[in-house]
Amino acid sequence: MQYRSGSDIRETFLRFFETKGHRRVHSSSLVPANDPTLLFTNAGMNQFKDVFLGLEHRDYARATTSQKCVRAGGKHNDLENVGFTRRHHTFFEMLGNFSFGDYFKADAIAYAWELVTSPEWLGIPKEKLYVTIFKGENGVPRDEEAYELWRGQGVPAERIFEFGAKDNFWQMGDTGPCGPCSEIFYDMGLDAAETPGVDKPFGQDDARYVEIWNLVFMQFDRSANGELALLPKPSIDTGAGLERLASVLQGKISNFETDLFTPLIQKAAELTGVRVSQPVSEPAKGSHGEGDVSGHDLSRAAHDAKQEAALAPEGKELTGNASLRIIADHARAATFLISDGVLPANEGRGYVLRKILRRGIRHGRLLGQEQPFMNQMVYAVRDEMQVAYPELKESADRVAKVVEAEERQFARVLEIGDRQLQSALREGAISGKTAFHLYETYGLPLDFMMDAARDAGIAFDLTGFEEARAEEQARARASWKGGAKQSASPVYRELPKTIFEGYGKLRVESAGVLAIVKDGQGVKAANPGDAVEVVLNATSFYADSGGQMGDHGWLYSDDHNSVVAEVSGCTKPVQGVFAHKAVLRQTLALGDKVDTVVDADFRAATRRNHTGTHLLHAALREVLGTHVKQAGSLVEPGRLRFDFSHFTQIADEELKDIEDLINRQVLVNTRVETIEDVPIDVAVNEYHAMALFGEKYGERVRVVKIGDFSTELCGGTHTSATGEIGVVKLMSEGSVSSGVRRVEAVTGLGALDEFRRGYQVAQLAAQLAPSAEMSPAEALQHRLAAQDEELKKLKRELDQVRMKSAASAVSGAANQAVEVKGVKVLAQRVDQLDRGQMRTLVDNLRNQLGSGVVVLGSAQEEGKVALIVGVTKDLTGKVQAGKVVAQVAKQVGGSGGGRPDMAEAGGKDASQLDAALAGVPEVVKALLG
Repeated sequence: MQYRSGSDIRETFLRFFETKGHRRVHSSSLVPANDPTLLFTNAGMNQFKDVFLGLEHRDYARATTSQKCVRAGGKHNDLENVGFTRRHHTFFEMLGNFSFGDYFKADAIAYAWELVTSPEWLGIPKEKLYVTIFKGENGVPRDEEAYELWRGQGVPAERIFEFGAKDNFWQMGDTGPCGPCSEIFYDMGLDAAETPGVDKPFGQDDARYVEIWNLVFMQFDRSANGELALLPKPSIDTGAGLERLASVLQGKISNFETDLFTPLIQKAAELTGVRVSQPVSEPAKGSHGEGDVSGHDLSRAAHDAKQEAALAPEGKELTGNASLRIIADHARAATFLISDGVLPANEGRGYVLRKILRRGIRHGRLLGQEQPFMNQMVYAVRDEMQVAYPELKESADRVAKVVEAEERQFARVLEIGDRQLQSALREGAISGKTAFHLYETYGLPLDFMMDAARDAGIAFDLTGFEEARAEEQARARASWKGGAKQSASPVYRELPKTIFEGYGKLRVESAGVLAIVKDGQGVKAANPGDAVEVVLNATSFYADSGGQMGDHGWLYSDDHNSVVAEVSGCTKPVQGVFAHKAVLRQTLALGDKVDTVVDADFRAATRRNHTGTHLLHAALREVLGTHVKQAGSLVEPGRLRFDFSHFTQIADEELKDIEDLINRQVLVNTRVETIEDVPIDVAVNEYHAMALFGEKYGERVRVVKIGDFSTELCGGTHTSATGEIGVVKLMSEGSVSSGVRRVEAVTGLGALDEFRRGYQVAQLAAQLAPSAEMSPAEALQHRLAAQDEELKKLKRELDQVRMKSAASAVSGAANQAVEVKGVKVLAQRVDQLDRGQMRTLVDNLRNQLGSGVVVLGSAQEEGKVALIVGVTKDLTGKVQAGKVVAQVAKQVGGSGGGRPDMAEAGGKDASQLDAALAGVPEVVKALLG
């Protein structure tokens, strides 16, 4: 069997299927386009899901891809396994071939066997291969056809095994396309067995017998109630893991030993300061089974890895280089996710990315590297993957900046987490819930917390930790079941495409009514007052797409005079089919003819805002940098909203520059050129058009070009020249999530309205100006600053009055101190003081006592309590402030701690404050013993 590099395997696979009439299709984004059921793209078929469901039609019936995939959240989650097994990854590449109602099982099986076994292609020995088929289950019969086809390829009967739905019936989620599948397995040999040297039969040793290819015979669509319906046409979906094929063809037991990973692992070792005396992906044969790693004590890393392995599902392996494997794998996932528009956040996809990054960073810290290093791994990933994914060349610098920002933020979070841990330790025990919160939120390593608890001599609830983690994983899976994406209703699915004529005109006459949908059901006719969706054979209405709202307007009768329906929007339930949301004024029936009339003012305002969005995008990139990428948009008649990647707040001066740049383009009245039916490769590589985040593009696209200033792929409606916009006024700029900013703006008459409102404010402000030389803005700032200063002055005076009142109230307090075993103890209630004032008062009272314990309590807003304890220096050996405040705080439903001479606490029950203060002498007495 000939050695093949990972890149060679990828190219060989794609080239083979090209010779079989397949279209080579580039990998789709890791962020699924318009699919609410998926967290990340996790299979090669994701980008073709709408084709299988009959929602979309393409100009080819056979395709082959190498698809970027991530499994690290939701239902498909491999994150916790990565680093401890040979074959689990967060990011991987899935090679696949697909048939959309073209060929079926016979050709799929023949192609797979030829590619895998032919010396002309991959040349894997047949005697090392096994195949599986579906045995029949849950009302679905045995796949007899697949069995006979494998026998026809020469596969011996004893090498064909049958399994049930769990193993050989494939479905992407709870709903959607599914069908029986047939898998090809490779025998890695006795050295790879679960117990090396122990020979177990096929099906009983998952470590030795490795699935390398899954052929799914897509026949069914599973509905939300579990029923199976036949897909419009039987289809083929296959998936072969590139990393697994590489391990087979390179003679390696672990994927991490292949050339897809070893350069990254070497880079990780270099960046973490680890000197390796053998290939870093292979564990040394030592007494502890760990690699010979010099220069750092890996006991902590090994301990942490073993602890994580103990908590993970059974079957995990552990090597001394688990941390390096994790860093290499997570660097791949993070690089591609950020390149595809995902940014670290506290929810959704961004949260999973943050977990991946922080897990990699933490394992770097376990190896001794506390400075940012994952950002440098980005360039190592780029160098290894840029041939197959050339977009990494452009995005690497932007990705590295995002990663470095997350590394620095995580370092700050770890400091906070450590303080939280110390607080938990002072309470005398660490619950599983608390430990998991510190682990998940602050990234504190499990072994670090366990060691800290052991050193402090307190209990650590490991069982509770495991339960909390299991609950979080269950929540994550549940949160991404998503809105089930159903196959298109037959009402829409069988309809011909609507001819869209709205780019050139606002009225289309004599459009035929193809379908009327009322309450989700097709009807032959509908009556005045009915809310329906009307599908026509032609229309001038733009449908919701690319962030642009669908047109409003009317449907007129065939005599062109009376209104049949008011249209409040237009959508595309199936690609190419336009559904007009309408309320009828007259009876409408199938076959009727109507005129589609778009509201000219609505369309004009929307066009201005859409072209304005393109100008805004280009101006942002020019002023802020080319790292700016669209992360979402909304184009309505009244405003435009644009989300984009950027790391910091935009300065006022930068916003002014952006607004100036846009309006200069408006003033020169640059022609807006639309170029139709451009091959996607030509649009991107020759026109250098920008593809937008979250959009799904076909093989041929529409390019919108504004001089040399902006070129984007766009199917929206636009002005014919920039001058038609009138003016663009930026209204607001703010944060949407970590690394994503949002700008809102208005154009045309909307901008004029804003200028009028601004003028009214300016006139009012001018009346406040102390001199004619002062501008309205300066006058307003002057008046607000004066009022602010007056408020500050009044607050200072109020604080002084409160402090004097409190000091007066306790002026003779020293005389009220009680003596407990020779120690003076003073407990006083001082409401309305803030903590700073209470600290000052504690110091004063300690000075008055000379030697003693002072406890002050204050009822705060919303029924909360503030407690401060001061102990004079001479007594801290006998009585510690932290212990006193902890006991007192319990009585008001709180907790706290601090130094031996000064400690603070909070509470939730102000009604118990007097009782708590009255009990202070007894607390001190107990501590004195």
